[in-house]
Amino acid sequence: MSTYFTPVLTTERLVLRPLKTDDAAGLFAIFSDPAVVRFWSAEAWTDISFAETAIARALEGYRDETDIHFAVELVRGGQLIGTVKLHHFFNQNHRCELGYAVASAHWGKGYASEAIEAALDHGFREVGLNRVEADIDPRNEASGRVLEKLGFRKEGYMPQRWLVHGQYADTVNYGLLRSYWDERKAVRG
Repeated sequence: MSTYFTPVLTTERLVLRPLKTDDAAGLFAIFSDPAVVRFWSAEAWTDISFAETAIARALEGYRDETDIHFAVELVRGGQLIGTVKLHHFFNQNHRCELGYAVASAHWGKGYASEAIEAALDHGFREVGLNRVEADIDPRNEASGRVLEKLGFRKEGYMPQRWLVHGQYADTVNYGLLRSYWDERKAVRG
């Protein structure tokens, strides 16, 4: 577990693949939407250079094999609709953090769950992870539902952890163990 290669994964409706330089416009469209970053400690992107910088960081992570960072696109039409990232790996403990975003035009269609499930399955099966962590703003109820649907469990609450758009915001910490993942898979068949 010392290096992390970002493969291409496919689901019924999605392709998860490495980001590439010509994704800048699509990535900018996602992260320039204030609704997408509403619960993030960063403002909406205001210039395409933000996307170019994010892609450059992802490409560096691919070269160094330090992150698994997927672009999420629709099988039909190839439109970039989001990202999923396994990052901040702690090799000794076989754990990492999860980050994700989906374009607001595609909310409520199950794409986040589908993409994250594929990334997590890769992390547990191929990378050998034992634990994945996520933290969200408790006001982001949709994200909480996605995590809980995938088997994450609430593990902690941190008041006023982030400054989000000028207001202090709390954090709910979630954890997913490989054993929870395996149990969930066994129940689902």
